[in-house]
Amino acid sequence: MTAAHDLQAVLGAGPAGTALAVELARRGHRVRLVDRAGTGPAIEGVERFSADVSTAEGARAAVDGAAVVHHCVNVGYHLQTEVMPRIQVAVLAAAEAVGARLVVLDTLYPYGETHGVVMTEDTPWNATTRKGRMRAELDARYLAAHREGRLGVVLGRSADFVGPGVLSSTLGAAVFPAALTGGQVPAFGDIDLPHSYTYIGDVAAGLATLGEHPDADGRVWHLPTAPALTTREIFTMIEDRTGRPLDLTAVEEARPFGPFDETFMDEYAEMFYQHTEPQIVDSTAVEEAYGLVPTPLSVALDTTLAWYEEWLTAR
Repeated sequence: MTAAHDLQAVLGAGPAGTALAVELARRGHRVRLVDRAGTGPAIEGVERFSADVSTAEGARAAVDGAAVVHHCVNVGYHLQTEVMPRIQVAVLAAAEAVGARLVVLDTLYPYGETHGVVMTEDTPWNATTRKGRMRAELDARYLAAHREGRLGVVLGRSADFVGPGVLSSTLGAAVFPAALTGGQVPAFGDIDLPHSYTYIGDVAAGLATLGEHPDADGRVWHLPTAPALTTREIFTMIEDRTGRPLDLTAVEEARPFGPFDETFMDEYAEMFYQHTEPQIVDSTAVEEAYGLVPTPLSVALDTTLAWYEEWLTAR
C-alpha cells in the first residue's frame, strides 16, 4: 500500500477532486489540490496549488514530488474532445517524469449504448459518439502506457454523480433546488428505466483506495455504486424527504432546461441515449477486492438534500 506520508496530487478541484482531497487528507496523506485558480475554501491538510495541467510545464509543476497523481480534471462539455487529449499528454508525461502512479477518474462513455445490459469491467467498448470514442481512445492510451512500463496506471469509472457539491449532474442542481422550493424538475428521457448514480463520497473512497493499492494497476475498475433504481423511484424518495410532490417536466430530447444551457445540451444530445435505455453499473469487483461498500441511495439523498438546503440559504 502507499505510505500515508507520501504526497498525493489531485488534479482538478471540482466535486470529485475536492471530495477526493478531503478523503485522502482524512486517511493521513499529504495532499496537493490543483486547479487553474489555486483558490477556494481552506481544507484541513490540503495544499491548494495553481497550475494549468494542459501544458507540459503546468502539469510537471503540479505533480512535482508526488507519489500518486489523481487525474480528476474536467473541462467545459463543449471543449472536451479538443482539450482532454491535450491534458492526457501533459499529465502522462509529467507523472512518468516524476515516477508517480496515475489514478484516472473515468466515465461510462467508452461502453456506448448497452441496450440495458448490466455494465461490468468486461463490457465491450462500443462507443459511437464523438465523446465516447474520445474517452475510449484516451483510456486505451492510459492502459498502453501501463503495459509499456512507463508508469503504473489505474482507471476508476463512475456513473452519473450525486452528492454534496455536485451541480452539473442530471441528479444535481437541476433537481434538488427545485425539489426543495417547488420549482420544475426535469424528467430526462424515460424515468421508469433503472439508472445508476454514484455517490460523490464513494467516488472519493474508490479513487483513494485505488491510489493506495499498486496491485490495482493496469485495468479499469467500477467505483462503488449502489444498486440501480429507476429515476422515478429516486424522485419518490426525494418527495418523501421533502414532503412535497415534484413538479416534473418531461424532457424527451436534449434541449435547454434550468442550469443546462443550449451550448451544453447541443453537445449532450449525442449522449442522451443514457436516458432512453437502462444504465446499470455493477461494482462488485472493486467491492470484493478492497472491501468497499457503496453508500445506500437513501443516505446519499439525505446528505445531498441537507447540502442543497445550506447551498440555497447561502445564495
